[in-house]
Amino acid sequence: MSKPNYTGTYHMVEQDNMDSYLEALDINFALRKIVCLLKPTKEITHDLATGAMKIRTLTTFKNFNMDFTIGEEFTEDLRPVDGRTCQTTVSWEGDKLVCVQKGEKEGRGWTHWLEGSKLHLEMRVQGIIAKQVFKKAE
Repeated sequence: MSKPNYTGTYHMVEQDNMDSYLEALDINFALRKIVCLLKPTKEITHDLATGAMKIRTLTTFKNFNMDFTIGEEFTEDLRPVDGRTCQTTVSWEGDKLVCVQKGEKEGRGWTHWLEGSKLHLEMRVQGIIAKQVFKKAE
């Protein structure tokens, strides 16, 4: 079975439990409040042949870039987010992209999946789950 192509631009339309997730990452109160007000856009480039993927998360406050190859562990620099680095692996579980981020926070990672024109993101850390839904730009 072929894997879905995530390439596209997606705009956030829903968000749930982000404040609790950010608090579990030790993000200060003021920054949590700012982040919860942001409406990020994701620009994804996905090369199905090589597994290379680039995810750009763009906001009016700060941008975050993540470049990786599916199935290969890499050192992820999360210092702009929460001051940490971690060993990260993104792999396929069926049609979902599952990220495991090994570092000082237990159970950290995320899952992306597509449903029609919507991109779902579930972020996890220390048993806390936050969700975002993005709609693909026309």
